[in-house]
Amino acid sequence: MAMLTRVRVETKEQLEEAYRIRTEVFVHEQGVSPEIEIDGHEAIAKHVLVLYDGQPVGAGRVREVDGVAKLERICVLQPFRKHKAGAAVMAELESIASEMGLEKAKLHAQTHAAGFYEKLGYTADSDMFMEDGIPHVRMIKKLEK
Repeated sequence: MAMLTRVRVETKEQLEEAYRIRTEVFVHEQGVSPEIEIDGHEAIAKHVLVLYDGQPVGAGRVREVDGVAKLERICVLQPFRKHKAGAAVMAELESIASEMGLEKAKLHAQTHAAGFYEKLGYTADSDMFMEDGIPHVRMIKKLEK
């Protein structure tokens, strides 16, 4: 049985793997501009990777914004989306947010993925809006202590 491993990014090589996954999903697959994908928040965010049998397949980051955990750049390579890698990314980001003492998380979910986040306890609290040419909705969740 394949094994998922959650990793907190600590090395330059791990961060480059996260960028590689994000570029594949957001830039190549979804058409987001590379200039937008890697932004000015990279250095302050805490990044995670999810490995499938040792291979990096998912990534995400979290940072504090106005006392709330903002979960961002959550993605999984297409062939691994049915293997719970996305849930593993979310679990690690939420763990980091809780360790930071934050009680609430928010994210901008692509509307097609809102159901995934709802299954993880998130609730939409905005109307649909466009971000990078893709329809999104803001979602929130109270974090476990």
